[in-house]
Amino acid sequence: MTENLPRTVGELRAAGYTYRTVKEELRANLLERMRTGEPRFPGIVGYDQTVLPEVERAILAGHDMVLLGERGQGKTRLIRSLVGLLDEWTPVLPGSELNEHPLRPLTPSSRRAVEENGDGQPVDWLHRSMRYGEKLATPDTSVGDLVGDVDPIRVAQGRTLGDPETIHFGLVPRTNRGVFAVNELPDLAERIQVSLLNVLEERDIQIRGYQLRLPLDVLLVASANPEDYTNRGRIITPLKDRFGAEIRTHYPLELDLELDLVRQEADLVAAVPDHVLEVVARFARAVRESPSVDARSGVSARFPIAAAETVAAAALRRSGLLGETEAVARIGDTESVTSTLRGKVEFESGEEGREIEILAHLLRTATAETFRARLAGLDLSSFVNLVAEGDIVETGELVPAEEILRQVGTLPGLAKVLDRLGLGDAPNRGEAAAGIEFVLEGLHLTRRMSKASGDGRTMYGSRG
Repeated sequence: MTENLPRTVGELRAAGYTYRTVKEELRANLLERMRTGEPRFPGIVGYDQTVLPEVERAILAGHDMVLLGERGQGKTRLIRSLVGLLDEWTPVLPGSELNEHPLRPLTPSSRRAVEENGDGQPVDWLHRSMRYGEKLATPDTSVGDLVGDVDPIRVAQGRTLGDPETIHFGLVPRTNRGVFAVNELPDLAERIQVSLLNVLEERDIQIRGYQLRLPLDVLLVASANPEDYTNRGRIITPLKDRFGAEIRTHYPLELDLELDLVRQEADLVAAVPDHVLEVVARFARAVRESPSVDARSGVSARFPIAAAETVAAAALRRSGLLGETEAVARIGDTESVTSTLRGKVEFESGEEGREIEILAHLLRTATAETFRARLAGLDLSSFVNLVAEGDIVETGELVPAEEILRQVGTLPGLAKVLDRLGLGDAPNRGEAAAGIEFVLEGLHLTRRMSKASGDGRTMYGSRG
Protein backbone atom coordinates (compact mmCIF):
# COMPACT_ATOMS: atom_id res chain seq x y z
CA MET A 1 0.00 0.00 0.00
CA THR A 2 3.01 2.32 0.33
CA GLU A 3 4.48 1.56 -3.10
CA ASN A 4 3.43 4.91 -4.60
CA LEU A 5 4.54 7.01 -1.64
CA PRO A 6 7.77 9.07 -1.68
CA ARG A 7 10.92 7.14 -0.79
CA THR A 8 13.38 9.98 -0.21
CA VAL A 9 13.32 13.39 1.45
CA GLY A 10 13.58 15.01 -1.99
CA GLU A 11 10.52 13.13 -3.26
CA LEU A 12 8.71 14.00 -0.02
CA ARG A 13 9.28 17.74 -0.56
CA ALA A 14 8.40 17.51 -4.23
CA ALA A 15 5.11 15.84 -3.35
CA GLY A 16 4.20 18.79 -1.12
CA TYR A 17 4.50 17.05 2.24
CA THR A 18 4.90 19.39 5.20
CA TYR A 19 5.51 18.67 8.86
CA ARG A 20 2.42 18.67 11.12
CA THR A 21 2.29 17.94 14.81
CA VAL A 22 0.08 15.11 16.02
CA LYS A 23 -2.45 17.57 17.41
CA GLU A 24 -2.57 19.51 14.13
CA GLU A 25 -3.03 16.23 12.29
CA LEU A 26 -5.88 15.14 14.57
CA ARG A 27 -7.55 18.55 14.30
CA ALA A 28 -7.41 18.63 10.49
CA ASN A 29 -8.70 15.05 10.08
CA LEU A 30 -11.49 15.59 12.61
CA LEU A 31 -12.66 18.71 10.78
CA GLU A 32 -12.57 16.84 7.47
CA ARG A 33 -14.78 14.08 8.86
CA MET A 34 -17.16 16.66 10.26
CA ARG A 35 -17.50 18.25 6.84
CA THR A 36 -17.99 14.96 4.97
CA GLY A 37 -20.26 13.34 7.58
CA GLU A 38 -17.96 10.33 7.92
CA PRO A 39 -18.20 8.56 11.33
CA ARG A 40 -15.70 10.11 13.69
CA PHE A 41 -15.71 7.57 16.52
CA PRO A 42 -17.09 4.29 15.11
CA GLY A 43 -18.18 1.74 17.70
CA ILE A 44 -18.74 4.28 20.50
CA VAL A 45 -22.36 3.98 21.69
CA GLY A 46 -24.34 6.41 23.85
CA TYR A 47 -21.92 9.34 23.89
CA ASP A 48 -23.06 11.30 20.82
CA GLN A 49 -24.70 14.14 22.76
CA THR A 50 -22.58 14.10 25.91
CA VAL A 51 -18.99 12.83 25.90
CA LEU A 52 -18.00 12.98 22.23
CA PRO A 53 -18.63 16.74 21.80
CA GLU A 54 -16.29 17.35 24.73
CA VAL A 55 -13.65 15.04 23.24
CA GLU A 56 -13.95 16.84 19.91
CA ARG A 57 -13.53 20.23 21.56
CA ALA A 58 -10.42 18.96 23.35
CA ILE A 59 -8.95 17.69 20.08
CA LEU A 60 -9.71 20.93 18.26
CA ALA A 61 -8.12 22.88 21.12
CA GLY A 62 -5.03 20.66 21.09
CA HIS A 63 -5.50 19.59 24.70
CA ASP A 64 -4.23 16.51 26.45
CA MET A 65 -7.17 14.96 28.29
CA VAL A 66 -8.15 12.76 31.20
CA LEU A 67 -11.32 10.66 31.07
CA LEU A 68 -13.07 10.14 34.40
CA GLY A 69 -15.58 7.36 34.88
CA GLU A 70 -16.44 4.14 36.67
CA ARG A 71 -15.34 0.80 35.29
CA GLY A 72 -16.81 -0.47 32.05
CA GLN A 73 -17.83 2.89 30.59
CA GLY A 74 -15.78 2.49 27.42
CA LYS A 75 -12.94 4.85 28.36
CA THR A 76 -10.21 2.68 26.84
CA ARG A 77 -12.32 1.98 23.73
CA LEU A 78 -12.79 5.72 23.25
CA ILE A 79 -9.09 6.45 23.72
CA ARG A 80 -8.10 3.80 21.18
CA SER A 81 -10.57 5.18 18.66
CA LEU A 82 -8.56 8.43 18.55
CA VAL A 83 -5.96 6.61 16.46
CA GLY A 84 -8.48 6.48 13.60
CA LEU A 85 -8.20 10.28 13.30
CA LEU A 86 -4.48 10.11 12.46
CA ASP A 87 -3.22 10.04 8.88
CA GLU A 88 -3.25 6.48 7.59
CA TRP A 89 0.47 6.65 6.72
CA THR A 90 3.11 9.04 7.98
CA PRO A 91 6.78 9.42 6.91
CA VAL A 92 9.52 8.42 9.38
CA LEU A 93 13.27 8.12 9.34
CA PRO A 94 14.34 4.47 8.91
CA GLY A 95 15.43 2.85 12.18
CA SER A 96 14.39 5.79 14.36
CA GLU A 97 13.33 4.76 17.87
CA LEU A 98 11.34 7.98 18.20
CA ASN A 99 9.47 7.80 14.87
CA GLU A 100 11.22 11.02 13.81
CA HIS A 101 9.81 12.95 10.88
CA PRO A 102 12.30 13.24 7.97
CA LEU A 103 11.69 16.99 7.84
CA ARG A 104 12.03 17.42 11.62
CA PRO A 105 14.76 15.09 13.03
CA LEU A 106 15.26 15.20 16.81
CA THR A 107 18.31 13.18 17.86
CA PRO A 108 21.87 14.21 16.95
CA SER A 109 22.42 11.03 14.92
CA SER A 110 19.27 11.61 12.85
CA ARG A 111 20.14 15.25 12.24
CA ARG A 112 23.60 14.23 11.05
CA ALA A 113 22.14 11.61 8.70
CA VAL A 114 19.69 14.08 7.16
CA GLU A 115 22.42 16.71 6.73
CA GLU A 116 24.81 14.24 5.11
CA ASN A 117 22.28 12.62 2.77
CA GLY A 118 20.28 15.72 1.88
CA ASP A 119 17.41 15.03 -0.50
CA GLY A 120 18.64 11.47 -0.92
CA GLN A 121 17.84 10.58 2.69
CA PRO A 122 15.64 7.43 2.61
CA VAL A 123 12.11 7.63 4.02
CA ASP A 124 9.98 4.86 5.55
CA TRP A 125 6.22 4.94 6.19
CA LEU A 126 4.47 4.13 9.44
CA HIS A 127 0.81 3.06 9.65
CA ARG A 128 -1.40 4.82 12.17
CA SER A 129 -2.05 1.55 14.02
CA MET A 130 1.63 1.63 15.06
CA ARG A 131 1.37 5.15 16.44
CA TYR A 132 -0.46 4.22 19.63
CA GLY A 133 1.06 3.36 22.97
CA GLU A 134 -0.71 2.29 26.15
CA LYS A 135 0.31 1.52 29.71
CA LEU A 136 -1.88 0.20 32.48
CA ALA A 137 -0.67 2.04 35.55
CA THR A 138 0.40 -0.34 38.30
CA PRO A 139 2.28 0.32 41.56
CA ASP A 140 5.41 -1.33 40.15
CA THR A 141 5.58 0.94 37.08
CA SER A 142 8.93 2.73 36.97
CA VAL A 143 10.21 5.94 35.42
CA GLY A 144 12.26 3.75 33.09
CA ASP A 145 9.09 2.07 31.82
CA LEU A 146 7.44 5.37 30.92
CA VAL A 147 10.28 7.76 30.09
CA GLY A 148 13.50 5.76 29.87
CA ASP A 149 16.78 5.13 31.61
CA VAL A 150 20.50 5.25 31.00
CA ASP A 151 21.78 2.14 29.25
CA PRO A 152 24.99 1.14 31.12
CA ILE A 153 26.21 -0.93 28.18
CA ARG A 154 26.17 2.08 25.86
CA VAL A 155 27.96 4.17 28.50
CA ALA A 156 30.58 1.45 28.83
CA GLN A 157 31.12 1.63 25.07
CA GLY A 158 32.49 5.13 25.52
CA ARG A 159 29.48 7.39 24.93
CA THR A 160 29.08 10.35 27.28
CA LEU A 161 26.26 10.37 29.80
CA GLY A 162 24.67 13.42 28.16
CA ASP A 163 24.48 11.75 24.76
CA PRO A 164 20.90 10.76 23.84
CA GLU A 165 22.34 7.61 22.29
CA THR A 166 23.12 6.35 25.79
CA ILE A 167 19.41 6.33 26.65
CA HIS A 168 17.08 3.37 26.45
CA PHE A 169 13.82 5.17 25.77
CA GLY A 170 10.58 4.26 27.55
CA LEU A 171 7.06 3.91 26.19
CA VAL A 172 6.22 7.62 25.99
CA PRO A 173 9.18 8.70 23.82
CA ARG A 174 8.73 5.60 21.64
CA THR A 175 5.19 6.80 20.93
CA ASN A 176 6.52 10.14 19.68
CA ARG A 177 4.24 11.47 16.90
CA GLY A 178 1.39 9.37 18.19
CA VAL A 179 -1.20 8.93 20.95
CA PHE A 180 -0.15 7.59 24.34
CA ALA A 181 -2.64 6.43 26.97
CA VAL A 182 -2.16 5.84 30.68
CA ASN A 183 -5.01 3.75 32.05
CA GLU A 184 -5.92 4.15 35.74
CA LEU A 185 -3.48 7.03 36.22
CA PRO A 186 -4.10 7.37 40.00
CA ASP A 187 -2.49 3.97 40.52
CA LEU A 188 0.89 5.43 39.53
CA ALA A 189 3.11 6.23 42.49
CA GLU A 190 3.40 9.98 43.00
CA ARG A 191 7.13 10.00 42.25
CA ILE A 192 6.37 8.31 38.92
CA GLN A 193 3.66 10.86 38.12
CA VAL A 194 6.29 13.57 38.50
CA SER A 195 8.14 12.12 35.50
CA LEU A 196 5.18 13.05 33.27
CA LEU A 197 5.22 16.74 34.20
CA ASN A 198 7.81 17.77 31.63
CA VAL A 199 6.24 15.55 28.98
CA LEU A 200 2.92 17.37 29.32
CA GLU A 201 4.13 20.94 29.63
CA GLU A 202 7.66 21.42 28.32
CA ARG A 203 7.41 18.44 25.94
CA ASP A 204 10.89 17.21 26.83
CA ILE A 205 12.09 14.41 29.07
CA GLN A 206 14.43 14.15 32.05
CA ILE A 207 16.35 10.97 32.79
CA ARG A 208 18.61 10.42 35.81
CA GLY A 209 18.70 14.16 36.42
CA TYR A 210 19.88 14.87 32.87
CA GLN A 211 17.49 16.93 30.78
CA LEU A 212 17.35 15.85 27.16
CA ARG A 213 16.12 18.55 24.85
CA LEU A 214 14.07 16.21 22.71
CA PRO A 215 10.77 18.00 22.07
CA LEU A 216 8.25 15.17 22.00
CA ASP A 217 5.19 15.36 19.80
CA VAL A 218 2.53 13.27 21.53
CA LEU A 219 -1.11 13.45 22.59
CA LEU A 220 -1.30 12.18 26.15
CA VAL A 221 -4.64 10.75 27.31
CA ALA A 222 -5.31 9.24 30.74
CA SER A 223 -8.22 7.44 32.35
CA ALA A 224 -9.14 7.40 36.01
CA ASN A 225 -11.91 6.47 38.39
CA PRO A 226 -13.48 9.71 39.66
CA GLU A 227 -13.43 8.38 43.23
CA ASP A 228 -9.65 8.06 43.05
CA TYR A 229 -9.28 11.31 41.17
CA THR A 230 -11.38 13.64 43.29
CA ASN A 231 -11.57 12.15 46.77
CA ARG A 232 -8.37 10.25 47.44
CA GLY A 233 -6.17 12.88 45.78
CA ARG A 234 -3.89 10.31 44.24
CA ILE A 235 -3.14 12.36 41.14
CA ILE A 236 -0.67 15.02 42.11
CA THR A 237 -1.97 18.57 41.70
CA PRO A 238 0.66 19.80 39.20
CA LEU A 239 -0.11 16.86 36.92
CA LYS A 240 -3.87 17.47 37.09
CA ASP A 241 -3.24 21.08 36.19
CA ARG A 242 -1.36 20.13 33.03
CA PHE A 243 -4.25 18.24 31.43
CA GLY A 244 -6.18 20.66 29.25
CA ALA A 245 -9.50 18.78 29.37
CA GLU A 246 -11.24 16.72 32.05
CA ILE A 247 -14.10 14.69 30.59
CA ARG A 248 -16.65 12.65 32.55
CA THR A 249 -17.94 9.43 31.00
CA HIS A 250 -21.11 7.60 31.98
CA TYR A 251 -23.13 4.44 31.48
CA PRO A 252 -25.81 4.41 28.73
CA LEU A 253 -28.44 6.95 29.69
CA GLU A 254 -31.34 5.25 27.91
CA LEU A 255 -32.54 1.68 27.56
CA ASP A 256 -32.27 1.77 23.76
CA LEU A 257 -28.60 2.74 24.00
CA GLU A 258 -27.96 -0.11 26.44
CA LEU A 259 -29.59 -2.49 23.96
CA ASP A 260 -27.55 -1.09 21.06
CA LEU A 261 -24.37 -1.65 23.04
CA VAL A 262 -25.29 -5.25 23.87
CA ARG A 263 -26.19 -6.01 20.26
CA GLN A 264 -22.92 -4.50 19.06
CA GLU A 265 -20.57 -6.12 21.54
CA ALA A 266 -22.10 -9.47 22.55
CA ASP A 267 -20.82 -12.57 20.76
CA LEU A 268 -23.98 -14.67 20.83
CA VAL A 269 -23.69 -18.40 20.14
CA ALA A 270 -27.46 -18.82 19.78
CA ALA A 271 -30.45 -16.72 18.74
CA VAL A 272 -31.57 -14.35 21.48
CA PRO A 273 -34.96 -12.69 20.77
CA ASP A 274 -35.25 -8.95 21.30
CA HIS A 275 -37.53 -9.27 24.31
CA VAL A 276 -34.94 -11.43 26.10
CA LEU A 277 -32.18 -8.92 25.30
CA GLU A 278 -34.44 -6.18 26.66
CA VAL A 279 -34.84 -8.09 29.92
CA VAL A 280 -31.05 -8.35 30.16
CA ALA A 281 -30.61 -4.62 29.49
CA ARG A 282 -33.28 -3.65 32.02
CA PHE A 283 -31.71 -6.03 34.53
CA ALA A 284 -28.31 -4.34 34.19
CA ARG A 285 -29.85 -0.92 34.68
CA ALA A 286 -31.80 -2.13 37.72
CA VAL A 287 -28.61 -3.53 39.27
CA ARG A 288 -26.85 -0.21 38.65
CA GLU A 289 -29.62 1.74 40.38
CA SER A 290 -30.12 -0.65 43.29
CA PRO A 291 -29.30 0.77 46.74
CA SER A 292 -27.87 -2.64 47.64
CA VAL A 293 -25.07 -2.19 45.09
CA ASP A 294 -21.98 -0.05 45.68
CA ALA A 295 -22.55 2.89 43.33
CA ARG A 296 -18.93 4.03 43.62
CA SER A 297 -17.76 0.79 42.03
CA GLY A 298 -20.39 0.90 39.30
CA VAL A 299 -21.79 -1.93 37.19
CA SER A 300 -19.74 -2.30 34.04
CA ALA A 301 -21.25 -2.22 30.56
CA ARG A 302 -19.60 -5.62 30.25
CA PHE A 303 -22.22 -6.95 32.70
CA PRO A 304 -25.20 -6.98 30.25
CA ILE A 305 -22.88 -8.11 27.45
CA ALA A 306 -21.71 -11.11 29.48
CA ALA A 307 -25.31 -11.73 30.58
CA ALA A 308 -26.54 -11.88 26.98
CA GLU A 309 -23.72 -14.26 26.08
CA THR A 310 -24.56 -16.47 29.08
CA VAL A 311 -28.23 -16.60 28.08
CA ALA A 312 -27.26 -17.59 24.53
CA ALA A 313 -24.95 -20.27 25.91
CA ALA A 314 -27.81 -21.68 28.03
CA ALA A 315 -29.94 -21.97 24.90
CA LEU A 316 -27.13 -23.71 23.02
CA ARG A 317 -26.65 -26.12 25.92
CA ARG A 318 -30.35 -27.02 25.84
CA SER A 319 -30.28 -27.64 22.10
CA GLY A 320 -27.29 -29.92 22.60
CA LEU A 321 -28.91 -31.89 25.42
CA LEU A 322 -32.26 -32.26 23.65
CA GLY A 323 -30.97 -32.65 20.10
CA GLU A 324 -32.79 -29.55 18.84
CA THR A 325 -31.66 -28.02 15.56
CA GLU A 326 -32.69 -24.49 16.58
CA ALA A 327 -31.00 -22.89 19.59
CA VAL A 328 -33.23 -20.03 20.72
CA ALA A 329 -32.98 -18.36 24.13
CA ARG A 330 -36.04 -18.19 26.39
CA ILE A 331 -36.80 -16.09 29.42
CA GLY A 332 -36.02 -19.02 31.71
CA ASP A 333 -32.44 -19.00 30.46
CA THR A 334 -31.87 -15.65 32.19
CA GLU A 335 -32.02 -17.30 35.62
CA SER A 336 -28.48 -18.65 35.17
CA VAL A 337 -27.15 -15.09 35.02
CA THR A 338 -27.68 -14.35 38.71
CA SER A 339 -25.17 -16.96 39.87
CA THR A 340 -22.57 -16.75 37.12
CA LEU A 341 -22.27 -12.95 37.08
CA ARG A 342 -22.61 -12.00 40.72
CA GLY A 343 -18.83 -11.60 40.91
CA LYS A 344 -19.10 -8.61 38.55
CA VAL A 345 -21.14 -6.66 41.12
CA GLU A 346 -19.83 -5.04 44.31
CA PHE A 347 -22.54 -5.06 47.00
CA GLU A 348 -22.85 -2.83 50.03
CA SER A 349 -21.30 -4.36 53.15
CA GLY A 350 -24.66 -4.97 54.83
CA GLU A 351 -25.88 -7.23 52.00
CA GLU A 352 -23.41 -10.06 52.56
CA GLY A 353 -25.06 -13.43 51.94
CA ARG A 354 -28.03 -11.94 50.08
CA GLU A 355 -26.34 -11.35 46.71
CA ILE A 356 -28.21 -14.04 44.76
CA GLU A 357 -31.51 -13.08 46.36
CA ILE A 358 -31.04 -9.41 45.41
CA LEU A 359 -30.09 -10.20 41.81
CA ALA A 360 -32.99 -12.65 41.42
CA HIS A 361 -35.44 -10.00 42.64
CA LEU A 362 -34.02 -7.41 40.22
CA LEU A 363 -34.23 -9.91 37.36
CA ARG A 364 -37.90 -10.57 38.11
CA THR A 365 -38.51 -6.81 38.19
CA ALA A 366 -36.81 -6.39 34.80
CA THR A 367 -38.87 -9.23 33.32
CA ALA A 368 -42.12 -7.75 34.60
CA GLU A 369 -41.23 -4.32 33.24
CA THR A 370 -40.43 -5.77 29.83
CA PHE A 371 -43.68 -7.77 29.87
CA ARG A 372 -45.72 -4.64 30.55
CA ALA A 373 -43.81 -2.57 27.99
CA ARG A 374 -44.06 -5.16 25.23
CA LEU A 375 -47.51 -6.65 25.72
CA ALA A 376 -49.56 -3.90 27.35
CA GLY A 377 -53.11 -3.79 26.02
CA LEU A 378 -53.16 -7.31 24.54
CA ASP A 379 -55.87 -9.76 25.54
CA LEU A 380 -53.98 -12.65 27.17
CA SER A 381 -57.03 -14.40 28.63
CA SER A 382 -56.52 -17.38 26.30
CA PHE A 383 -53.19 -18.09 28.07
CA VAL A 384 -54.81 -17.85 31.48
CA ASN A 385 -57.61 -20.21 30.33
CA LEU A 386 -54.99 -22.86 29.51
CA VAL A 387 -54.63 -23.59 33.21
CA ALA A 388 -58.08 -22.51 34.42
CA GLU A 389 -59.29 -26.10 34.88
CA GLY A 390 -56.33 -27.22 36.94
CA ASP A 391 -54.07 -28.08 33.98
CA ILE A 392 -50.45 -27.04 33.90
CA VAL A 393 -48.08 -25.89 31.15
CA GLU A 394 -44.57 -27.20 31.54
CA THR A 395 -41.55 -25.30 30.25
CA GLY A 396 -37.95 -25.01 31.38
CA GLU A 397 -34.40 -25.80 30.46
CA LEU A 398 -35.07 -29.50 29.77
CA VAL A 399 -38.36 -29.06 27.89
CA PRO A 400 -38.03 -28.92 24.09
CA ALA A 401 -39.77 -26.24 22.05
CA GLU A 402 -41.85 -28.88 20.30
CA GLU A 403 -43.31 -30.00 23.65
CA ILE A 404 -44.23 -26.44 24.66
CA LEU A 405 -46.03 -25.88 21.36
CA ARG A 406 -47.88 -29.19 21.71
CA GLN A 407 -49.18 -28.23 25.15
CA VAL A 408 -50.43 -24.86 23.98
CA GLY A 409 -51.84 -25.91 20.62
CA THR A 410 -53.69 -23.39 18.48
CA LEU A 411 -54.14 -20.46 20.81
CA PRO A 412 -56.21 -17.32 20.05
CA GLY A 413 -54.06 -14.21 20.30
CA LEU A 414 -50.73 -16.02 19.97
CA ALA A 415 -50.01 -14.48 16.58
CA LYS A 416 -50.49 -10.96 17.98
CA VAL A 417 -48.19 -11.75 20.88
CA LEU A 418 -45.42 -13.02 18.61
CA ASP A 419 -45.84 -10.00 16.34
CA ARG A 420 -45.63 -7.61 19.31
CA LEU A 421 -42.44 -9.36 20.43
CA GLY A 422 -40.91 -8.82 17.00
CA LEU A 423 -40.73 -12.50 16.12
CA GLY A 424 -42.29 -11.97 12.69
CA ASP A 425 -45.08 -13.58 10.73
CA ALA A 426 -43.42 -16.97 10.46
CA PRO A 427 -41.38 -17.66 13.60
CA ASN A 428 -39.62 -20.98 13.92
CA ARG A 429 -40.53 -23.39 16.71
CA GLY A 430 -37.85 -22.11 19.04
CA GLU A 431 -38.96 -18.50 18.64
CA ALA A 432 -42.63 -19.40 19.16
CA ALA A 433 -41.75 -21.35 22.32
CA ALA A 434 -39.69 -18.37 23.54
CA GLY A 435 -42.67 -16.08 23.07
CA ILE A 436 -45.04 -18.44 24.89
CA GLU A 437 -42.70 -18.90 27.84
CA PHE A 438 -42.27 -15.13 28.14
CA VAL A 439 -46.05 -14.65 28.34
CA LEU A 440 -46.39 -17.39 30.96
CA GLU A 441 -43.63 -15.87 33.08
CA GLY A 442 -45.14 -12.39 32.71
CA LEU A 443 -48.55 -13.63 33.79
CA HIS A 444 -46.95 -15.24 36.82
CA LEU A 445 -45.12 -12.05 37.76
CA THR A 446 -48.36 -10.06 37.43
CA ARG A 447 -50.09 -12.58 39.73
CA ARG A 448 -52.33 -14.22 37.15
CA MET A 449 -50.61 -17.63 37.24
CA SER A 450 -48.77 -19.78 39.75
CA LYS A 451 -45.31 -21.19 39.19
CA ALA A 452 -43.28 -24.11 40.52
CA SER A 453 -39.75 -25.11 39.48
CA GLY A 454 -37.47 -28.09 39.89
CA ASP A 455 -35.13 -30.45 38.01
CA GLY A 456 -34.81 -28.16 35.01
CA ARG A 457 -38.59 -27.89 34.56
CA THR A 458 -41.02 -25.08 35.33
CA MET A 459 -44.77 -25.64 35.80
CA TYR A 460 -47.26 -22.84 35.31
CA GLY A 461 -50.76 -23.33 36.71
CA SER A 462 -53.84 -21.58 38.00
CA ARG A 463 -53.58 -19.37 41.08
CA GLY A 464 -56.87 -20.85 42.28
